[in-house]
Amino acid sequence: MKLLDIKETSKKIIRKECVIEIFGLGYVGFPLSVKLAKAGFRVFGVETGPDKLRRLEEDLLIGNERNLKSDFKNVRKKENLIFSNSSTPHSKPKIGIICVPTPIPKKNMKSDHYVILAVKDFLSSSKPGDIIIIESSLEVGTTELVEELIKKKGFHLGINFGLSYCPERIDPKNKKWDLHNISRVIYTSDNNTFSAIKKIYNHINKGNLFRIKEPKTVEVIKSFENAFRLVNISLVNELAVLCDKLKINISDVIDGASTKPFGFMPFYFGAGAGGHCIPKDPIFLLNSSKKFNFDFKTIQSAVKTNYFIPKYISNTIDGIIKKNNFKKSVIICGMSYKMNMPDMRDSPGFKIAKEFSEKGYDVMIHDPFIQKNLLSKYFYENEMEEFKLSILSKLKKENVSGTGCLVIVQHHTKSINEIQRVYKKSYVPFIYDCQGKLKKHYKKSCLLKGLGSLG
Repeated sequence: MKLLDIKETSKKIIRKECVIEIFGLGYVGFPLSVKLAKAGFRVFGVETGPDKLRRLEEDLLIGNERNLKSDFKNVRKKENLIFSNSSTPHSKPKIGIICVPTPIPKKNMKSDHYVILAVKDFLSSSKPGDIIIIESSLEVGTTELVEELIKKKGFHLGINFGLSYCPERIDPKNKKWDLHNISRVIYTSDNNTFSAIKKIYNHINKGNLFRIKEPKTVEVIKSFENAFRLVNISLVNELAVLCDKLKINISDVIDGASTKPFGFMPFYFGAGAGGHCIPKDPIFLLNSSKKFNFDFKTIQSAVKTNYFIPKYISNTIDGIIKKNNFKKSVIICGMSYKMNMPDMRDSPGFKIAKEFSEKGYDVMIHDPFIQKNLLSKYFYENEMEEFKLSILSKLKKENVSGTGCLVIVQHHTKSINEIQRVYKKSYVPFIYDCQGKLKKHYKKSCLLKGLGSLG
């Protein structure tokens, strides 16, 4: 077997005489696997979760995976997409793309835990001419740590092995911006690796890559992008609290400020930022600042506000229920962190449900995407001990009547008609809309309140 250098690998990529291993088949890795397999590459999806691996091997798709059902079936039929639980040796050059999650660091687990496991797995079957691309969010300094692991294996970066950090940019359900047209920032260990990788990304986002010299810079860019969102979401949510106290409507404030044609970007209020990235990535910057005894107070404040808002909402609702002698029971509607998405990681809905459970309320939840058999998974993803709650499949009169309050955390398209019916028919005495999307009818006997609109 001829030992390849990166220049030779680059030529092989053009002819698709290479193997791509994608580690982590979540909302980033799965569509990437299908896209590259559809482009004609031989793709191995590496997934360590036994249930997900078994499901994918049986060609069973769930949630947003179903959006790629047709392409998925075609690439599986052509055997361009194969699933495995670990990296495997190949005579052809391999490109490993790391898309595994990076958790908030804790005493028993560092943020790079899954990234390092995936890198080591890839390196265990690597050979000269192979390349690693990391797409996961990284704490500052992780890319340099991976460089050391590669060197310890006896490889020479830029000569017979390549490394790149190209953090994912993806906004599920965004119809304007998706995988194929979002530009990316990228660090590569050398020019030859950049040339080779660009040939792969030509099939992902038309090779629209903005190259950065230092890996730490790219790591900070990724965290800063999500810190920007967290800070502004927390800002508008804290403003909503002030509007409650001033008895004015936060929507009127945002609409008015949005008339300014420069220097303002509207962010919208709600129960708090959720998902895998926005609440987590800014903490990487906090951890970096602590190493220099520097308090990154803006991010600290945003993180605290994001924790505070679910408590504020539950306390506000509790006060209104007690004042009006409503029943001490709630239905939390919309458990996903984002509209029309099944992803419930770090969900403000679960945070609010926990607050009410601790206050002694009967807690019910409703979400068209929720699955009863995955309830333990949802608690785990939200880092919560399981507590008592009931799942409502429908917001029917017989299910909701007698409940003290319907709390709308997330508006899903599938739930709109049911929510409006509950309001119009006054099946419950009180509705609290965290996003202020339900239009108030002053003649209705059902009390409608919301974040930033208590006036």
